[in-house]
Amino acid sequence: MDELNRKSVDEFKVSKKNPITIVLDNIRSMHNVGSVFRTADAFLLERIYLCGYTPQPPHRDINKTALGATETVNWKYFDSAVIAIIGLKNEGYKIVAVEQVENSIALNRFVLNDNEKIAVIFGNEVSGVGDDVLKLCNGCIEIPQLGMKHSLNISVAAGIVIWELVRKKLKVDN
Repeated sequence: MDELNRKSVDEFKVSKKNPITIVLDNIRSMHNVGSVFRTADAFLLERIYLCGYTPQPPHRDINKTALGATETVNWKYFDSAVIAIIGLKNEGYKIVAVEQVENSIALNRFVLNDNEKIAVIFGNEVSGVGDDVLKLCNGCIEIPQLGMKHSLNISVAAGIVIWELVRKKLKVDN
């Protein structure tokens, strides 16, 4: 750990976080949930909100992919993503869904202002982000895709989106 310059759990908990909250709404797969925890840890995200029937830690299948990140990343459960999002809006967060909809913005063209707090919503693996949640969003972003398939696994999409947002926050390669 020392050679890799990794933080301890205690160091992680007191570290300054990137002001990004991930909202997972009605995610089925425990492996996807665990993977998002691991990515949130890797990029020092503020927290994860688990909503609806999204599985919650502790669970062996979440831990299998989270590799301990459920112990470092702050998380909270909400019965409804709508309730979680209303709370985030009241805290001054910009709310964006990762969804392919009319007028969505390509991730590479999405502008993130300095000091802007953002909440990013990922929806169900099959049905996506629900209409009730989309109505509360400030906008939608999508990952440009070039092949025949126009969908990605939640854990892959989260990794791409989170890195791009953190990259923009840190102004890496801008």
